[in-house]
Amino acid sequence: MDINKRSILWIVFAVSLVILWNNWMISTGKPSMFAPAPAKPVASASASATAAGTPAAVAASAAAAATTDAVAAPVKTEIVTITTDVMRVDIDTLGGTIKRLELLKHKGSSDPGWMNGCWGLFEFCKPKGGEQTEVLFTENGKHTYLGETGLVNAPGVVGPALPNHQTAFVAKPGARMLNDANQVQLVLEAEQGGVKLTKTFTFKKGDYVVDVQHTVTNTSAAPVAPQLYLQLKHDGTQPPSSGFMSAGGFIAPSMYTSESKYKKYEFKKIEKDAETQKENPGKPFTPDHVTKADDGWVAIAQHFFVSAFVPQDKLPRDIFTKKEGENLYSIGVVQPLGTLAPGASVTNNAKLYSGPQNTEALKQVTEGLDLVKDYGWLAIVARPMWAAMDAIHSVVGNWGWTIIAFTIAIKLLFFPLSAASFRSMAKMKTVTPKMTAIRERYKGDPQKMNQAMMELYKTEKINPLGGCLPILVQMPVFIALYWVLNASVEMRGAPWALWITDLTQHDPWAILPVLYAISMYITTRLNPQPADPVQAKMMMFMPIAFSVMFFFFPSGLVLYWVVNNLLSIAQQWVITKKLEVGVAK
Repeated sequence: MDINKRSILWIVFAVSLVILWNNWMISTGKPSMFAPAPAKPVASASASATAAGTPAAVAASAAAAATTDAVAAPVKTEIVTITTDVMRVDIDTLGGTIKRLELLKHKGSSDPGWMNGCWGLFEFCKPKGGEQTEVLFTENGKHTYLGETGLVNAPGVVGPALPNHQTAFVAKPGARMLNDANQVQLVLEAEQGGVKLTKTFTFKKGDYVVDVQHTVTNTSAAPVAPQLYLQLKHDGTQPPSSGFMSAGGFIAPSMYTSESKYKKYEFKKIEKDAETQKENPGKPFTPDHVTKADDGWVAIAQHFFVSAFVPQDKLPRDIFTKKEGENLYSIGVVQPLGTLAPGASVTNNAKLYSGPQNTEALKQVTEGLDLVKDYGWLAIVARPMWAAMDAIHSVVGNWGWTIIAFTIAIKLLFFPLSAASFRSMAKMKTVTPKMTAIRERYKGDPQKMNQAMMELYKTEKINPLGGCLPILVQMPVFIALYWVLNASVEMRGAPWALWITDLTQHDPWAILPVLYAISMYITTRLNPQPADPVQAKMMMFMPIAFSVMFFFFPSGLVLYWVVNNLLSIAQQWVITKKLEVGVAK
């Protein structure tokens, strides 16, 4: 039975590590070990078979009309750069498109090198180049990430194209840097199709929220019924990880409404939708996500960061996803602005959040935005875990010591359970000579051996599986902590002490994994030794094997496990000594 107990423990541990490995592969943009090979992308230029009258068709027709106008009459445009204390933003007057957004207080995700320079041993292992700060919006030939807004005619209305993301705007004079002010504004104006559109971008000090105001004026002699669209456009290429098995990147369109809640809608789903529409031209098509709502937001989420358009609340909106071209996709909303009489105006106030996935900041922007923090399938455990760690950090002030304090708290919480387990294992160790004698006596009769073992357990009041329960209970905590470390930008770049400068990255000198191996070796020595020599050797080898895997895990996660092992060793040693004294008496 002790062999079965050990087998169960190692199977649970091994399966958990396989799950962690698979989840990390997914988070770094690599395919799951259990998923089929991805389908090859369709080589079509765009999903032109979108049903007429849908939000995607409205936006597509606007872009097509604007492209025609642009070809017919080339216009002069400029890039306007707005700089605050937290971001630097490039806005093209062609369409008022956000073409580049740089987060000045966050290092670029490509900054850490492979193994931080092969654990600091060889300088030539460090990659060259990479962004010094995190850049979200960009258009550089390899990647496309844009924020676009504009007007379209209502479905079924035939008329001239209205100002959209390919219309030439004129930038009004004004400050371009925050300086000593609390905010800076950029005002863009354009008139097209009998409609004047004024875009006003407001940037505030210390804030990742950009207020995006659209004022629409009917300058024609007839009523108009414009609709406003807000969309995020991104290529479908997943970013590479910053190192082998390090916390890498992922990109995923996301949406939220109070009715349908949070939903990811990956690029491959949009690609599949485009294929379906191409195969069934002219047939109505509804994507597998909410398409109409009165609230909510759309976003492009990635590891640690997110950009989200939050439309004006309490106004109907259509939500769309669309393939724009080869490896290019968009997610957005279209809001009707009502019918405007000649000379009438209407103003729509939206917000764009583009910054880190800081839990408290996201909660303040709008309902549900904090759900973009991906805690995996153990979110029900990870979210309260994060809340507890955040409360500890508000007192301690260091995330490394927060993890240590949290580990102690978890250990105290499970103290009665682990104490019972250690008592069971300590008793098992004291009766090892009797178990060895039974094996020798009945080595030719397994059935009688098991019966004799069960009688011994009953007489000594030993639960042979008592050591399994604490590990089974703590595994969800261990896996959930992995997700907390992997998802929390608050810990990104957070140091602990000495050589640990980023708790979300692996230990650059592999000191913590080595300490883990030592602690596991001591733990195996305190446990009752298997009678089978082969199994005994395997038990001695397993700590080394698992510590090698920990070389690639976040140092914060390994720190948790090392502290947990040290506390377990102390607890087990005390209990074992007390039982040995009791047996001696």
